[in-house]
Formats: sequence, structure tokens, C-alpha cells
Amino acid sequence: MHARPELSGLPEGYTSRPLRLDDAAAVTAVMAAQELHDVGEVVIEEADIVADWQRPSYDVTRTSVGVLQDDLLVAYAEITGGDRGDAAVHPDHRGRGIGTALARWMQDLARAQGTAVVGMPVPQGSPADRLLEALGYHVRWTSWVLELPDGATVPERPLPEGYALREATEADHEHVWTVQEDAFLEWSERDREPFEDWRAGVPLRPGFEPWNLRVVTDPDGDVVGIALIHLNGEDAAREGYVDRLATRRDQRGRGLAQALLVDAFAAARERGAVRSTLSTDSRTGALGLYEKVGMQVTSVWVNRAIAVVPST
Repeated sequence: MHARPELSGLPEGYTSRPLRLDDAAAVTAVMAAQELHDVGEVVIEEADIVADWQRPSYDVTRTSVGVLQDDLLVAYAEITGGDRGDAAVHPDHRGRGIGTALARWMQDLARAQGTAVVGMPVPQGSPADRLLEALGYHVRWTSWVLELPDGATVPERPLPEGYALREATEADHEHVWTVQEDAFLEWSERDREPFEDWRAGVPLRPGFEPWNLRVVTDPDGDVVGIALIHLNGEDAAREGYVDRLATRRDQRGRGLAQALLVDAFAAARERGAVRSTLSTDSRTGALGLYEKVGMQVTSVWVNRAIAVVPST
């Protein structure tokens, strides 16, 4: 097992320590402050952090670090699997070298893990984007957050004869996981997510309800399309966010994804959502599909990465 590196280069008055599951709320607060400052809205939820950290394959204490001023968490970084990382610095504590120290720490951790590359998403043009560019990070791909304009709806697309759309049941879960992973691994360079990790992030995610997971079945009753939607925010800011959308390769071109979008957003609106959002990235080639059904880009993110030389 790899040795966890120490974080160095912090300014005077700051300390660091590994994170624990009960730090999820504090990390969420730091990430939310950064998002609000950089993109004008908060998209992170504590449930997102908990779902990620509770995966059986993940040990947050070995692959994360928190930065504190006195007892207040003001920044953090982690590598959550493979070359995937994340980090945030509260806007009130920027300009002191904390972000640079965290970037170096993530490289050290990746090196210790034997990973050749480490990267993370940042809002395009943000202070974090400019910092990583200055540190030599390149853009691997671009992501877009899209929203349906007020009053607009995704055009309905009837399902082919014999197909059905419904809430997923527990008996469907392994089939949903298979459809999702088969589809995502067509463009994502990573290992297949273990089923138990998928469960930690979907049905075991805090606040999950059966209606959040939607499936399309073919005439034989097999799951051939899936959508996962979260109800985020509160009151006037409540949104239906499609977190995952996938169709089995041999079933594409039949309007299944569009039908799932219509259904997912409608299900969220029935439960109080006033916004309909999702995200996609340049690896999927799906941006044109979402724009074609009337969705508009609200923010742009880039995934920046840097090569590291593994330890010998």
C-alpha cells in the first residue's frame, strides 16, 4: 500500500490532516463557497461527497488532505480513484500559496500510487484554472453544464413499440450498472467501477428515492437505457439534475435517451423542481444532442491534468 505524502508549503498559521467521513459537511462548505465565487451558483451537495467517500474501494483517510486555520477547514484535496482528483480553496484564503501546495501534494500522491497522470475539473477561466495552467497542467477535456430555459421543455419522443419506461427496482440495479458502465467505458479511460461502488453512489446515496432511477426496457424486458436524476437545492432554486444518462449501444438512434430526459425532468418537476439541468463533456460528443432539444450552456469547465513520474 502506498505511503501518504505530507503536505508542505503551507503559509504560517495553517495546518493539515487527513480527512474523515465526518468532514463531508465542512468540505461541502468549502466547495460551495468556491463554486459560488467562481461560477455564481452552488452545484455541490453533501450527499455527493458522502456517496463518493462511502465507496467500499475508497479510503478517504489515505488519499485526502484538509487544510485548517485553527479548527476551521479552509481547503482540501483528494484523489478519488485512478487519475481523478479534486481540490478547493475557500475564496477568503486564496493568494497565499495553498492551492499550489495542494497541487504539488496531489502530484506526490499520484506518484506514490504509481499513477502516470493526475487531473481535476475547474471552471474555465477561474483562479484555479489559471493556477493549474501556470503550473503546467494541460486541458484533457471540456465539460458543459446545460439548463432548459424558463418555460421550455424537451420535445417528447415516443418510445418504439414494445418498449416501456418506468422506475427502476432493486432487481434492475445490476442491469442498470451494466448498461451505464458499458456506455461510459466507450469514452472514459478508467477501470470498470465495481458494482458495490456503484451502489454506494446511487441507491445508497443519502436521500435516494426509487423515482430517482429511471429505466427503459425493450420488448424482452431487458434494461436498455437508464437515467439518474437528483433533486437539488431548495424552494425557488430547486432543480432536477440528470446525473447519468446512458443507452445500450445496439439500442441507440431510437429516441430512448430523449424519452428518458423528458421523463426525468417531468418527474423532478412533479416534486418541486423549477430548473432542469445536466452536464456533459467533449469525450461523449453529446453536446449537440442537448442543444438540439433546447438546452443552453450555463457554465464551462475544463479538466486539467499533468504527467507525473511514478516512484521507483
